[in-house]
Amino acid sequence: MPMGLGFETARQLVAAGHTVYTAARNEDDAQHAAKELGARPIVLDVSDDVSVQAAAAHISREHGSLDVLVNNAGIPGAGAGKPVSDLTGADITAVLDTNVVGIVRVLHAFLPLLQRSGNGVIVNVGSGMGSFGRVQDPARVESHPYNPAYSASKAAVSMLTVQYAMAYPNLRINVVDPGPTSTGLNAFQATRTVEQGAVAIVRAAQLTAAGPTGSFFDDAGASPW
Repeated sequence: MPMGLGFETARQLVAAGHTVYTAARNEDDAQHAAKELGARPIVLDVSDDVSVQAAAAHISREHGSLDVLVNNAGIPGAGAGKPVSDLTGADITAVLDTNVVGIVRVLHAFLPLLQRSGNGVIVNVGSGMGSFGRVQDPARVESHPYNPAYSASKAAVSMLTVQYAMAYPNLRINVVDPGPTSTGLNAFQATRTVEQGAVAIVRAAQLTAAGPTGSFFDDAGASPW
């Protein structure tokens, strides 16, 4: 079965020698991914405060700190393919709760662990769909209307990244665009493979204290906001 960006990112980080926790909303999926990758399973539902807090407590008990956090969870929502005129409040609320509020829930729980690391790194997976520069460039695939709720959520992720980077200058906190990657999120209709899409995420996950923070980039370099 085709795997997504989160699975491929975990695979590349395990290959690079990291101890990786594979998070999923239920125990079976977490165990399956961990077994296949040689990682450790953890149950984490970004839409549930209790689940997020329990996951952070679990890692705190096992390690006491966390070096890298990759926020990859995201949904397209029911607004995919709808014109803006048909977008409802319920459509966008569901997307924002997972794609944006979910990041806040996770950061609230995991920031103490990251601050105990000697080199805490946060990677927020964004999208060119949330880039004003990309969607206003007619030569780019992102300029074609697709999903207003998803695009708005990814624009919000970029601003959250900047705000957290300003508040925590000792951490490396960046947002990464994996590019139009073929995953279940887009019904496997994009041009890039998950192996290609994960490159920039993995690179950002391995930044040192001298690396950038509060930045937006893809595997080719800096991306326009």
